[in-house]
Amino acid sequence: MRIGVNALYLIPGGVGGTEIYLRNLLAALAEVDTKNEYVIFSNRETPRSLFPAAANFSVAPQPVRAAIRPWRILWEQTGLVWAARRRGIDVLLNPGFTGPAWLAPPGVTVFHDLQHKRHPEHFRWFDLPFWRLLLWLSARRSRRLIAVSAATRDDLARYYGREAVVIHHGVEGAFFEIAARRRPERYLLCVSTLHPHKNLDRLIRAFDVPDMRLVIAGLRGFAAEEIEALIRRRGLEERVRLTGWVPREELYALFERAWAFIYPSTFEGFGMPVLEAMAAGVPVACSSIAPLREVAGDAALYFDPLDEEAIGRAIGQLAAGSPVAPGRARERAAEFSWTRAARETLAVLESAARER
Repeated sequence: MRIGVNALYLIPGGVGGTEIYLRNLLAALAEVDTKNEYVIFSNRETPRSLFPAAANFSVAPQPVRAAIRPWRILWEQTGLVWAARRRGIDVLLNPGFTGPAWLAPPGVTVFHDLQHKRHPEHFRWFDLPFWRLLLWLSARRSRRLIAVSAATRDDLARYYGREAVVIHHGVEGAFFEIAARRRPERYLLCVSTLHPHKNLDRLIRAFDVPDMRLVIAGLRGFAAEEIEALIRRRGLEERVRLTGWVPREELYALFERAWAFIYPSTFEGFGMPVLEAMAAGVPVACSSIAPLREVAGDAALYFDPLDEEAIGRAIGQLAAGSPVAPGRARERAAEFSWTRAARETLAVLESAARER
C-alpha cells in the first residue's frame, strides 16, 4: 500500500500540539510498519529532518508555504490532489483537521477537537467561516475519521453525523526518563498556547503563593497581549514567566525542575501536556472537563476552571505537596502509547484503502 501523509499544515514551532502529534505518530509508524510505502507531502517551511529517515518513507515537497494560509488551503484542494494521484497514493492521511474534498484518494482525517463548533467565540471573525466550511467538508468527504478522544468522537456525531474511531495520543519515552532525575524547584508549570480557551487569565488572577513562581510555556496566541497586560497590572513580572515556544530539550528541563503542573483550560480535544506531566512524575492539577478526565483518570487533582477560588485552592494544594502519588500518575500515563496509536491508525488506513 502507498500511504500519503498531508503535512502541508505543519509549521515547525508554529502549530503546537498537532506538530508533536504528527512527528510522534510518524516515528511510531516507521517502527511498526516496514512493508507499506509512505509519501509525506510537506511545505517549504518543514525540513526533511523532522520526518522519519526509514527506507519506506519519502518526502514530496510542495511549492507552498503553510504560513500563507489561503495559499496552503488552495493548494491542499488542488495541487495536493494531483500530486497524490501522480504518486499513486492508495489512501491519504490528513492529520490536521482538513484534506482535499474532491478527486483525491480515499482520505482518513484526524479531528483533534471541534472547538469551532463548541466555542466559536474563541475564533477571529474572519477565520471562523473557513474553519466551518473546511472541517465540514473534511467530515463529509473523508472515507474514515479519527478522533483523539471520546469527547471529540461524540462531537463529530453530534455536529456532523459521522462515526469516528477513537485513537488516543501516546506520550514520549523521554518524559518517563525525567521522573528518575527530578530536582523540583518552587515553580508551577503550565504548558499552553496563549489562547483564550486556555483560561490563563483566571490562573494568573488565582496565583497567590508568595514563595512560588509560575512558568507558562507555549506559543503566543490570540490572548498573548491580554495575558501580558494582566501580568503587568498585577505586578507579577518577577513571578510569572512567559517563555514562548521552546524546543523539546528545554521543555524537558522545565518538567524536570517543576514543583507541580497546572492546566486550567476550559476546552480541550485531548490534553497532551497533562499526560506528559504525569509521565514525568510531576504532580498534576487540571480542569474537571471530560477530555482531561479521560486522560488523567484518578491520577490528578481536579478543579472547576470557571471558579477562580477553586483554582486558587488547587494551587495551594500543589504548593503544599503532591495531591496524587507520582507513581500512580506514571502508571496511568504508561497506558498511552504511540506504538499502539500507530498500529490503530494503520488499521484505519488499511480499512479505508480496501473500500476503493
